[in-house]
Amino acid sequence: MDLDAVADELYGLRPEEFVAARDRYAAQARTSGERDLAEEIAALRRPSLAAWACNLLVRRLPDEVQPLLGLGAELRRAHRELDGPQLRLLARRQREVIGALGRQARRLAAEAGHPVGEGVQREVEETLHAVLADPEAAREWAAGRLVKPLGAATGFPDADAAAVGRRPAPAPKPKPKAMRRGGGEERRRQLAEARAQARDAERELRALQAEAAAAETGAVEAARRSAEAEERLRELREEARRVQEEQERARADEQSARERARRADRDVREAGRRARAAAARIERLAEDAEDQQSHGTGRNSPRKARSSP
Repeated sequence: MDLDAVADELYGLRPEEFVAARDRYAAQARTSGERDLAEEIAALRRPSLAAWACNLLVRRLPDEVQPLLGLGAELRRAHRELDGPQLRLLARRQREVIGALGRQARRLAAEAGHPVGEGVQREVEETLHAVLADPEAAREWAAGRLVKPLGAATGFPDADAAAVGRRPAPAPKPKPKAMRRGGGEERRRQLAEARAQARDAERELRALQAEAAAAETGAVEAARRSAEAEERLRELREEARRVQEEQERARADEQSARERARRADRDVREAGRRARAAAARIERLAEDAEDQQSHGTGRNSPRKARSSP
């Protein structure tokens, strides 16, 4: 048994199937005497819905992985080089690609039997933003084993493109020589500040989106637990109904058996009475027979004496 192979299989399962399969593999490893492997398998964490949907993209649409990674490399290079026209072009591609892949992830989740909402789709898109911005995040996503969605520390918001120069900058007003010295450095400082502010705003937006997504996930989970509890309650009510019916049948059987027992008792008493009457009659008939026999013997004796010589 190999950890990579087990992890590869586990993170291809639906989230609700993950724990049982992980525990089964861990138990097999312990049974085989591979305690270290068992602990490593047991430590694998169940993916969130968004992470599972991100993994689906990698597993079901492998041809989309390299193009997205290539787009990320182009975006990072354009940012480093402050290439305004290229950034504007790539920003449009970024929005199109991430939007399309977010919708694809939602479709794949539904096809896999686990539909997800818009909140999960947003978390998937946030992960793809992180993939474009951070090579380490890209490698983590491409492995197809995410446990939770990724958040980009830095991104490529539209504000960056505007800061670099979406429109031609107005001609600078003449300044005193003292102010013109170091003017380029001042613009770079202002540009860096604008980018920092944009990144801060993006991080705040993503945090709020993550919070909203977590709330939606919690609501979905609560709804699932409520449905399970309702189904369990229905089963218990059905079981109680069956038990009550069984109890009523048992009571009816008991009453019927008691009635049969009472009839049998009456029959036994009646039979005993008849038996006693018959015995008494037999006894009387026997006594009468003895009396008749006794009287008959006394009458015959004198006649026998008279007939003697």
